[in-house]
Amino acid sequence: MKYSIDEVIQYAKEEDVKFIRLAFCDIFGRQKNVSIMPHELSRAFEHGIVFDASAITGFGDEAHSDLFLHPEPDTLTVLPWRPEHGKVIRMFSDITLPDGTPFHSDTRMLLKKAIAEAKKKGFTFYFGAEQEFYLFELDEQGNKTGKPYDSAGYMDIAPDDKGENIRREICLTLEQMDILPESSHHEEGPGQNEIDFRYSEALSAADNALTFQMVVKTIAGRNGLYADFGAKPIKDRPGNGLHINISVKASDGSDNMAYVVSGILDKIRDMTVFLNPSVDSYARLGSNKAPQYVSWANENRSQLIRIPAAYGEYKRAELRSPDPLANPYIAFALIIYAGLYGIENKSDYPEAADINFYNAAADILSGYKRLPETIEEARRVAKNSSFIREHIPEEILAGYQSI
Repeated sequence: MKYSIDEVIQYAKEEDVKFIRLAFCDIFGRQKNVSIMPHELSRAFEHGIVFDASAITGFGDEAHSDLFLHPEPDTLTVLPWRPEHGKVIRMFSDITLPDGTPFHSDTRMLLKKAIAEAKKKGFTFYFGAEQEFYLFELDEQGNKTGKPYDSAGYMDIAPDDKGENIRREICLTLEQMDILPESSHHEEGPGQNEIDFRYSEALSAADNALTFQMVVKTIAGRNGLYADFGAKPIKDRPGNGLHINISVKASDGSDNMAYVVSGILDKIRDMTVFLNPSVDSYARLGSNKAPQYVSWANENRSQLIRIPAAYGEYKRAELRSPDPLANPYIAFALIIYAGLYGIENKSDYPEAADINFYNAAADILSGYKRLPETIEEARRVAKNSSFIREHIPEEILAGYQSI
């Protein structure tokens, strides 16, 4: 449901709301929030709520540390795990400088800018996220143990799959927050799980991706477990992927999916550090269905981009290289810009790579570009990319050069 400012204030009064979380994230997509009381809502909407930016990674130093959060009323959602009496609600927030100017390192604003650019040119992009995560046991003191919650495999069922009830609770919680999961199942790794979402417009899809991780970690904690979204939580076992399903609609009804795919393939190396932002990201790529080469094909899960078997509104391209540590606002923004590049330049659609990259001969593999093999290489490619410098503020790029 979409709320206006007046409706949010009225809702807080009538529904016994005691705390309002103003949510945002740092440049790496790590979630943050400031909690305010209901009597501060009017001030928050009119002037914003100040916070110390110097304590947030990538937001600057103590010299100019005051930033303001401006909640978006139409993102209001109740946090269902909080008390029924004395509710807690959350709204995503824009970040501005004291003079009201948008803050350069607000990655949610970065995505808004990409969406606006696409719409100005007659295109709307849609995304669906498939996020994988591991569930680990905690010890008696509540510390991580590194012991997977179960030893089940791909799409196994209970009792081998101990995560079944956890996934059920996660999905029901998400439904209460008006986020609609499509499917859920046990993944290949021990204690590894996946929950997929129906596609939506770019901003809501990114908000949902961030919310999903919060819900998973909260529900896991309530069940005495720890949820790990890292790229490679267990050595020699499958890593966690963030498979991003992409579709685009044109105002004139034209089909531009081939150009979008071509644009992404052209710019994928430039943006890899933002899609795979950890050292472990590069231990994941190239194994257990995680791609390593710049390629596409129909249905083939060894590819960077897979075109799934689907029809009508469900026709899409699936980008398989990102992992869940990626900031979804940056990831979706760069995919939009790469897609627009492909459309505007009518980029050639490369030939489909109808091979299995995991057992192909070396002479065949040598004909394909590789994704960066280390985070250092990915940083260098991004730093030298005119595409990245055009669309990513210098302050954010500098932050990713130092991770």
